[in-house]
Amino acid sequence: MTDSTIRGVSMKGGAGLVAKRYRTERRFKGYGIAALTVTALFLIFLVVDIVTKGFPAFLEHTAQIEVMVDPAEVDAKAIAGADFQALVRNALRDQFAGVTDRAGRKQLSSLLSPGAGEWLRDAVMADPALIGTKVMVPALLSGDADLYLKGYQAKVTKTAGSGEITLAEDGEGYLITASAPLTKGAIVRANEGALRVVSVDGNVAKADVIEQPRSSGVVASADWDSVIFSTGESDRRSSDREILWMESLKDNGVVSRDFAWRFFTGGDSRSPELAGIRGALSGSLLVIAVTLSICLPIGVAAAVYLEEFAGRNRFTDLIEVNINNLAAVPSIIFGLLGLAIFLNFFGMPRSAPLVGGLVLALLVLPTIIIAARAAFRSVPPSIKEAALGVGASHQQAVFHHVLPLAVPGILTGTILGIARAFGESAPLLMIGMIAFIVDVPQGFTDASTVLPVQIFLWSDLPEIGFQAKTAAAIIVLLVVLFCLNAVAIYLRKRFERRW
Repeated sequence: MTDSTIRGVSMKGGAGLVAKRYRTERRFKGYGIAALTVTALFLIFLVVDIVTKGFPAFLEHTAQIEVMVDPAEVDAKAIAGADFQALVRNALRDQFAGVTDRAGRKQLSSLLSPGAGEWLRDAVMADPALIGTKVMVPALLSGDADLYLKGYQAKVTKTAGSGEITLAEDGEGYLITASAPLTKGAIVRANEGALRVVSVDGNVAKADVIEQPRSSGVVASADWDSVIFSTGESDRRSSDREILWMESLKDNGVVSRDFAWRFFTGGDSRSPELAGIRGALSGSLLVIAVTLSICLPIGVAAAVYLEEFAGRNRFTDLIEVNINNLAAVPSIIFGLLGLAIFLNFFGMPRSAPLVGGLVLALLVLPTIIIAARAAFRSVPPSIKEAALGVGASHQQAVFHHVLPLAVPGILTGTILGIARAFGESAPLLMIGMIAFIVDVPQGFTDASTVLPVQIFLWSDLPEIGFQAKTAAAIIVLLVVLFCLNAVAIYLRKRFERRW
């Protein structure tokens, strides 16, 4: 074999190896792009799912009802003790004067939220001159009514009347004679009544009474229509009668949809339409205030000592190992520690932000110490050496030169640690911050809960309305966490120095 042949074979083999290497690199790049794509898709799906489920919680429905503030019911000297809920309830019943049976009046009242009279109470207390006058009240509707109006329970198909119909009582119900066959299961609304079609024989339909018509006889095409619900009455919380009342309110332009400010201003409640996150958010802020005031100075002081003043011996090595191990301990262990020490031994108040802040301070402290030590190591040694060289003491060199330059890293680690603490729930469950708290906490020793625990509580409730509240609270929590991370990124970029 000649030299040229050998060189040709070698060049051919080398080209093959290069091509194989390029294929491997392209394949590896493809794997990376595929992994990023799958991750992005999962993230997008998660965010879209949470936003879709949580967005309805930011809206609420009210009915504009004219209420007579009867002086016989409202004493000007004791306004707060008046039953404003009854005033609003009676005003709603007056709009459906044909509903006289006890069950119907009870169902009609269930359209209103237990807090429907709060707006009227606040208005009259602010202006007692309203007593004896008629006031247009935005009465909050109940959770079930709100769900229906948001399209959760059933879709409604309305068909205008086609030709005249004749209503005739047959003892058990009504016979409806129409020019065209009616649909079985449809509800015919005529003469201020409602009839459900149960059977059809040609152009004659037999119907049960939902709402008694004012009269029988011939009804013109413009005075009747038919309604079909997509979901049967047994598969939804609102009855046919209640839905017809709500549709009547909508047709009269009484129902309005507004932004649910009470979600941010109200405390927890058993009624989903009244439940808010203000109490939980206030509790979270109080807990974080205690956590930050404890873990930041102690964590920085510990980092300064270990990094700049402590000698290298077995004792400091043991401390460093324990700090690193504590950073990886499950958070619920700190909850058990808080239960045993702060509650059982020291007898501190249960469910208090003070105890929650102490527990979370123990949880975050190792993270801050590690981040602060890393920030000190990132400062070039020449800074301290230069300070020592011009006559500064060791303490002056550390506190006047090294520490200020390490502040960006310390702040970044602290904010990320606080963000972790803000989203924690397991350790707080162990110290009783899972209680049902209606009032907004005013101090560090008041009973309270936090936002992650509030989400946990709502997610366990059977009412459908709390599903949207849970997702909405998750949105608020994510926004707060994103803001904290954004602040950490900004501080790192703002104070970052390149050496």
